Amino acid sequence: MPRKKDFDEDELLEKAVNLFWKKGYHATSAQDLVDGLGINRSSLYNTYTDKRTLFTKSLKMYQQQRTGLMLNTLQQSQDIGETIKQIFNNIIDEDMADTMQKGCFMVNTAVELSGQDQEINNIVSANNQSVEDALVAAIEKGRQNGQVLNPLTSRAIAQFIFATISALRVTARSGAGRQVMQNIADVALYSLK
Repeated sequence: MPRKKDFDEDELLEKAVNLFWKKGYHATSAQDLVDGLGINRSSLYNTYTDKRTLFTKSLKMYQQQRTGLMLNTLQQSQDIGETIKQIFNNIIDEDMADTMQKGCFMVNTAVELSGQDQEINNIVSANNQSVEDALVAAIEKGRQNGQVLNPLTSRAIAQFIFATISALRVTARSGAGRQVMQNIADVALYSLK
């Protein structure tokens, strides 16, 4: 008869997200996982089989929580300029409060692993596409409401805004200050005009 797990898997995945987000996939050892998650090695491997499986589940949890929040914000948008400004400000505030300068788990993963692992590349690509598509829909809505005057396609603008979001995360990770990040965000907001 299988033993009952004596830990909460969602809580464990939250810890794994934070650990992988902080250290990256390759730099996170099995011992880091045992110490950081507070479970023994056999429980870890009985539940997740291997480090890669745990990493993939962690990345999907991050996507569901973080990307899901952004998608909801974009779907609810009544003023695309204000919505994108709010997204940028949230990123800047979050990154300025993060003393570890972790950046974005999804962006970090794209840089570290996308070219090495097809499944992880697919997760990152699907994440990016969902954000881009939500931006396109919100920009189109803004265009219909007279809020977007830029003659470039909504897809092109969305791709630029998404690239700016990624750039803000990388810039924060490199230790840039609030004013640098605010300048980047302010210039990107002009792409709607």
